[in-house]
Amino acid sequence: QLLSTMLYGKRFFPYYTFNVLVGIDDEGKGAVYHYDAIGSFERVPYTTSGSGSSLVMSVLDAQIQKGNQTIETPVLTKDKIVDLSMDVLSSVGERDIHTGDAGEIFVIDAAGVHKTKFELKLD
Repeated sequence: QLLSTMLYGKRFFPYYTFNVLVGIDDEGKGAVYHYDAIGSFERVPYTTSGSGSSLVMSVLDAQIQKGNQTIETPVLTKDKIVDLSMDVLSSVGERDIHTGDAGEIFVIDAAGVHKTKFELKLD
């Protein structure tokens, strides 16, 4: 609620950030929220944000949701999700000129925060 209130309070002169907030809900399940520039939010199974968002979303739909595929949806482990995230960020870095030169993935678990940083554009 804090993020939504902060963004809404600046609605006349917004920050123009489109935030993704991820955490654990009251039931111990993962929660993903997507916010617009003035604080409206939606809980979603997964989301993207940024200049390469339109490129990434179709890949995530195919790899995570598997909506129109007849195969059984596999369980995604933490390692598979990190690998998929790195692949997607690397791909969008090659196709979108506004995407930066490095990607950072933060995994938060009971052991702490684990950061993976990697270069995107090697040309």
